[in-house]
Amino acid sequence: MTTIADRVRDARLAAGLSQTSLAGSAFSPSYISLIEAGHREPTDSALAVLATRLGTTLEYLKHGEDGPNEARTRLEIDYAKLDMTQGDAVGARRRLEALDLDIVSPAVRVDALTTLAHSFEVLGDLESAVAILEPLLADSRGRSHHVESAKLANALVAAYLEAGDLHRSVEVGERTLDELEAADLTGTDEHLRLASTVLWAYVERGDLLYATHRAAELVRLAESLGSPRGRGSVYWNAALVAEQRRDYELAQRYTERALGLLSEGEADRDLPRLRLNYAWLLLRSDPVDPRGALDQIERATPGLAVLGSELDLSRVDVESSRAHLLLGDVDAAERFANAALERLGDPPRLETAFAQLSRGDALHARGDVVGAARAYESAADLLGMMSASRQSASAWRDLGDRYAMHGDSAAAAQAYDRALREAGFRPTIPLSSWETWSLI
Repeated sequence: MTTIADRVRDARLAAGLSQTSLAGSAFSPSYISLIEAGHREPTDSALAVLATRLGTTLEYLKHGEDGPNEARTRLEIDYAKLDMTQGDAVGARRRLEALDLDIVSPAVRVDALTTLAHSFEVLGDLESAVAILEPLLADSRGRSHHVESAKLANALVAAYLEAGDLHRSVEVGERTLDELEAADLTGTDEHLRLASTVLWAYVERGDLLYATHRAAELVRLAESLGSPRGRGSVYWNAALVAEQRRDYELAQRYTERALGLLSEGEADRDLPRLRLNYAWLLLRSDPVDPRGALDQIERATPGLAVLGSELDLSRVDVESSRAHLLLGDVDAAERFANAALERLGDPPRLETAFAQLSRGDALHARGDVVGAARAYESAADLLGMMSASRQSASAWRDLGDRYAMHGDSAAAAQAYDRALREAGFRPTIPLSSWETWSLI
């Protein structure tokens, strides 16, 4: 059984302190040595001083996880996680916000706050999620808890990706990866999963050539060192890179490999999100496979309904709309597009622009040219608020295609120009030259 001696020693090592540093001026190093060897039982007052220096609690050093505060808090965290699996992110958030985390050990506090950040992310409140994760990651780095740091960084990189802050996403991920490699943790699940998430940040930032090179390196590393879960994460993100290069055949091979690997693990939202991504791919390959896409969506939806976020579910609706439209079911296509818009609400999101494009396509197929034009204009307005990325460039390109289909050449040209700008291609002829030439 774990004793006070074990807990003091483990907490000291986790804090990166020597016995002399822990002793300070209050104790002698030999006294700390006697405690850790189990030859001296410290008083509660001594344990209180040690707990403060170790960043933990008297109760934890004395009782471990069996202490009343630890046990009660862990139980509430478990209930909150159960709320999340049942789709009640609001209930989970309320339960976690009611906890007093000053009376528990750092490990329990991190678990509670990470779960709270996840509840905010599921609810679409990325700002609150980031506000929790940033100080947690800084504290974990300060304690040299590399595995914990990797998990926190992965969540933070994903949150910044969702929010469109690509520079910070890459910065956080690369710094943590450097620390993992320096700690000889290259090839661990935590390293591979974080590297895979950072890979997507490079794609979104437009660094496609580097992302392709990095994906090949990660595939080789995962095959030699990774577990099935780590390899699955790498193959998934390598598939996303292949998609961006329009190599849909390779993307399908990587995705199918990732599905096989991730199916072996515990249930979480990675597998249903991967199935949704596969549906996206099937709707854009040549030839398109809308029935295959709907099959993947049907298999992904139950898991995302429980474990996914509102953004995940809006993507389910948008891809369902596209699949039904390709099958000629205009009513279903419009219904799913409207469901996505209702789910996304008022905050300006890139997903809302995609939902408006799907709604416009359904209205155009119905013959409602005016309604379709309004939907496309709404998408354009939303895209004008977004920061530049490959994803927004793709959306501008899609919008240009719709305007061209409607015969609005001027609007199509503007949309195509915006797509090129957001992909990093700027005009090479000054505006003043165009104005001069137009007078000739």
